[in-house]
Amino acid sequence: MSFETAGYQLLPVLPELVLAVGAMALLMVGAYRSQDATRLVTGLAVGLLAVVGVLELMLPAGKLTTFGGSFIVDDFARFLKILALIGSAATLILSAEFLADPSRRIFEYAILVLLSTLGMMVLISAGDLIMLYLGLELMSLALYVVAASNRDNAKSTEAGLKYFVLGALSSGMLLYGASLIYGFTGTVSFAGIAAAATTGSIGIVFGLVFLLAGLCFKVSAVPFHMWTPDVYEGAPTPVTAFFASAPKVAALAVFTRVALTAFPGIVSQWQQIVIFVAIASMVLGSFAAIGQSNIKRLMAYSSIGHMGFALVGLAAGTVEGAQGVLVYIAIYVAMTLGTFAVILTMKRNGHHVETISDFAGLSRTNPLLAFFFAMLLFSLAGIPPLAGFFAKFYVFVAAIKAGLFTLAVVGVLASVVGAYYYLTIIKVMYFDEPLAKLDPMRMELRTVLGVAGLFNILFFVYPGPLVSVATSAAKSLF
Repeated sequence: MSFETAGYQLLPVLPELVLAVGAMALLMVGAYRSQDATRLVTGLAVGLLAVVGVLELMLPAGKLTTFGGSFIVDDFARFLKILALIGSAATLILSAEFLADPSRRIFEYAILVLLSTLGMMVLISAGDLIMLYLGLELMSLALYVVAASNRDNAKSTEAGLKYFVLGALSSGMLLYGASLIYGFTGTVSFAGIAAAATTGSIGIVFGLVFLLAGLCFKVSAVPFHMWTPDVYEGAPTPVTAFFASAPKVAALAVFTRVALTAFPGIVSQWQQIVIFVAIASMVLGSFAAIGQSNIKRLMAYSSIGHMGFALVGLAAGTVEGAQGVLVYIAIYVAMTLGTFAVILTMKRNGHHVETISDFAGLSRTNPLLAFFFAMLLFSLAGIPPLAGFFAKFYVFVAAIKAGLFTLAVVGVLASVVGAYYYLTIIKVMYFDEPLAKLDPMRMELRTVLGVAGLFNILFFVYPGPLVSVATSAAKSLF
């Protein structure tokens, strides 16, 4: 069976094609089964993501390109696509309880997650500005709808609207930057731009600034972070877990690919932007979270800070830096999914509780849950020997090797400040007077928390596989 058609190879896009056709088929299943389709569609969607992941791993090794070089499958793309698929599948598993509520039997939810994941996979493999924009919009449009998926809740609707308005603004900035870059280089492909942009002409630099501004919005880096706390708090909790994991992977992937493959000749220009954004994100993420009482808002500021730390690796502009970004994002996804499994467990008498004071005395009413949550929080704070420490270690070492000492020092100081609010939650769990017991934990939440928690605690025992895969993925960009 040949995958050649009209001179284009379809083999590199086979996983994406399967995901697109599968999502359409599930839409038909949902439309015909209507009310009782939600569980079936969600279950099949998780299965479909697993199949797509297997297909991605079975593609021939090495670098594959198609559609005239605008779609690239290399080790970098494979690594991040698998990570995005894991994030999306875990989100659907975490959403089981949210979708079980009779008032919220929305089978479209799983299909929107699938379409958003399709956008992420296209975005991760983008080899030119047009494919980048197609992937970004396909990912974002589904996210806008999912943010407002709890239709009876004013906060959820507001979250969707805020995200949509600001997202449209960022897309406009990104398109303006892309058009400037095209105008000054005469090409949209990253390889062509790299050949043309050897000197930083004023037009190319302006285009680069607008392009990076649009990408900063997608990773919620300062100063384009304004939407994050409101959307995280307003959106349904499983949706917030989705926002915090898979789309971040795709956005950081394209940020890294654009900077390192399209503008290797003007590193000094984009490096300044990335250093500023990284420092601002780390500092704001650390200080703004201190005053938060809602756990989801706190996680929003935490994610802003973590994107700052990840960008420290990119600022280095080296293979080690890219490898640091990849290790960081993989560990970040595990920590985030585990944390949201805990937040989704916080129910008393069938009602979700979201304030930090609701964790009071959890160590006495549910010691195992408190232990896993404490380990995840220590890891988010970057305390050794947990996985989060290694994530920060790799990006800081890359920054130091590249001579960015100020950036590394600010990062370490921001980590210390950030540790304060994670430790506050642990103090509330272990030293405050206990409140009433929580409702029993659902099986799917236990599974996600168990896998994420054990990965986090035991990472230091055998970090080799992840680090070596990340290294080969980083090398494929250079």
